[in-house]
Amino acid sequence: MDVTRSLKDAVIATVLAGVLFVPIMGMVLHATSLDFRLTRVAVMLVLVFFGRIGFSLFVQTGASRHVLGALQPLRDSWEEAKSALQGRTALILAGLLVGLVVFPFLPVSSNYVMQVFTLTLIYVMLGIGLNIVVGLAGLLDLGYVAFYAVGAYSYALLAQYFGLSFWMALPMAGALAAAAGCLLGFPVLRMHGDYLAIVTLGFGEIIRILLTNMVWLTGGPNGMSAPRPTLFGLHFTMRLEPGQLSFHDFFGIPFDSSHRYVFIYLILLVFVVASVWIFKRLREMPIGRAWEALREDEVACKALGINHTTTKLSAFTLGATFGGVGGAFYAASEGFINPASFTFIESAIILSIVVLGGMGSIAGVVIAAVTLTLLPELFREFENLRMLFFGMAMVFIMIWRPSGLLRVQRKRFEEIGHGG
Repeated sequence: MDVTRSLKDAVIATVLAGVLFVPIMGMVLHATSLDFRLTRVAVMLVLVFFGRIGFSLFVQTGASRHVLGALQPLRDSWEEAKSALQGRTALILAGLLVGLVVFPFLPVSSNYVMQVFTLTLIYVMLGIGLNIVVGLAGLLDLGYVAFYAVGAYSYALLAQYFGLSFWMALPMAGALAAAAGCLLGFPVLRMHGDYLAIVTLGFGEIIRILLTNMVWLTGGPNGMSAPRPTLFGLHFTMRLEPGQLSFHDFFGIPFDSSHRYVFIYLILLVFVVASVWIFKRLREMPIGRAWEALREDEVACKALGINHTTTKLSAFTLGATFGGVGGAFYAASEGFINPASFTFIESAIILSIVVLGGMGSIAGVVIAAVTLTLLPELFREFENLRMLFFGMAMVFIMIWRPSGLLRVQRKRFEEIGHGG
């Protein structure tokens, strides 16, 4: 065992942890003062030091190989379970869909739970849209939240100034977001990598700043209201304007505020299922193959005769459409929007969903969206530390699963021998 090397690695890890933990955990900013709480920082550094030594000794003594050997039966069982479930995918998906439809009517459901699940479905739709741009086409977009904001404000503005209902404004919000995606696609046709990321990041910030400064149109930082969707003209509110009819009066049932949340959740679930189906079909179509060719090698893509201009524009446009529809649902579910809801952190979360879930993977995006949406709610009591846990989880995933939670399985073609 190399004890000296283990101690050296532990000291380096502790120093790096101290550089991170002191400003994050050791400083508490108040209105007029800055308090230092170094005790908990010291505790964390001690844990890091001895944890790093323990990990080094664990690896050097060969105990890791014994642990992996003991876990081999579990791996074999997992592979057997995967093989047994491969032929029953449709049955499993049908059961999952039935469970999601029935869930709002279970006793464990509440308005808060339905709001969280609605937000989760919105992030699933946003992840699917960004998966077209990043996962399939390989175009790093750090400003995807701009299309999310365009969809949300398009619905709110169309409803407020033109009196359009949710169902009339929804396709228009998606179309306006698609136009914004096409508008962004033109100036970045010749950009790659970091330059593309910087331009898309700037586009997202430009949209947010415009929404903040155009007070005469968007309400600026004060935001603006967005009407709730209706069911064939039936409103889910108790106070109605003359000529309006409520849902509970039409069906002769007592008023319950949960009806509104259940309705939005169910219609959003239908749109998410449709988004998954559309994404799957696009990936298998020639346009999906063109996106993957563009992602792997743009020069080879051009050499094959693929028009890289239309390929990039189609990726930005279709991806933005999903973002616009998701933004319209967000505005309808919340009933109020302001620019603070469309900051860069939203783009980072959506990109994390795509990367952690697996580039181009549908199931991976769904799992990552559920994880990144529900975990912050579970750790809400640890408000000051939950982003630290979130970052640690991302680091661990990127170390042990660099391809994402679920890697896309490519189709393989085997050579068939001919007997002679």
